[in-house]
Amino acid sequence: MHSYYQRRLADTPVGDQPVRIELTVRRLYCDNARCERRTFVEQVAGLTFEVICRDRAGSYAEGARVGAPQAVQVADRFHLWQNLGTAVEQCVRQHTRCLQPPCSDPGDLPDIELPSAKEMSPIEARIRERHAIVHALLNQGHGIREIARELHMGGNTVRRSARAAAPEELLGGRRQPRPSQLDPYKPYLDKRWAEGHTNAVHLHAELKELGYRGNYQTISNYLRPRRRRRIRVVGPAPPGLRQVTGWIMRHPDRLSESEEKRLAEVLTRCPELAAAHRLVRSFAEILSTRTGQHLKAWVVRARAEELPGVHSFAAGLEKDWDAVVQGLTSHWNSGPVEGRVNHIRMVKRQMFGRAKLPLLRKRVLLTAAR
Repeated sequence: MHSYYQRRLADTPVGDQPVRIELTVRRLYCDNARCERRTFVEQVAGLTFEVICRDRAGSYAEGARVGAPQAVQVADRFHLWQNLGTAVEQCVRQHTRCLQPPCSDPGDLPDIELPSAKEMSPIEARIRERHAIVHALLNQGHGIREIARELHMGGNTVRRSARAAAPEELLGGRRQPRPSQLDPYKPYLDKRWAEGHTNAVHLHAELKELGYRGNYQTISNYLRPRRRRRIRVVGPAPPGLRQVTGWIMRHPDRLSESEEKRLAEVLTRCPELAAAHRLVRSFAEILSTRTGQHLKAWVVRARAEELPGVHSFAAGLEKDWDAVVQGLTSHWNSGPVEGRVNHIRMVKRQMFGRAKLPLLRKRVLLTAAR
């Protein structure tokens, strides 16, 4: 024996309490003269076992093989699902034409009639109300000064209301159209419009031959309300690339009714995306239930579809087959770690430009203790 060696092993916390194993082992001499190492630490059988839960990148796999060749490599389920989402997004990008709903016939669009009469403005309503009150008090025998004092109005204002037999006289001709050079030609315009001639430029030329001396803008203003009576109903904008990818990758129970309906419309228009959706759901079943023994059959179905993005994903699975099967059958998973990393990134973005590293460290430690 050469000396003693202290080892400290961290385990999963129990009841929010950290667990650490402190172990004293012996450092021994090596009797083999040809060995480069003069001493070595004894190993306790069954105490520990090295498992590397890693990302899908090739550099991680190579680094694990070089640094710990005896370790079992596990492809993390979080990154497996993330890689599948990238493949699905590529498929959606290749079929963006399917996201656009088919154009409907303009003749099938409904006609929406606008109200013929203009809504009463607040000023007009106030004038009509004041006129009615003043004349009601006059009919009861009240004088102008008495009405002005009771209504907190000026005497001249009351007098104008009293002299007007109808409220239209107080509106200053606002609702009465002014005489126009177009008045004699309006019946002709109405007739031509009913016949389907709606081009104001052509109608202006026709009226000039009949003696009209006004300008084109007057005709256009007269026809504008008629044009607004037929309103084209515009449907919702087509969903975006990332939006459809999220609908396909999300669990069906987490889709709203409108999202589920729009996804069904997209899948009906595009058989390729419908096939991608079926593959995603079957892969999710394998991942959530850790039934990696069905992965080979899934890869065969994926290669049978015309989906280049999914083909690339399946080829990547085959290159890293042992680690992928371990990830889809064992309980090892770095999802909580990835979630923690994303949380720290979110805190960092919240603090960007507002505080320095010490406050960021305190916030991270505070959230970690919860």
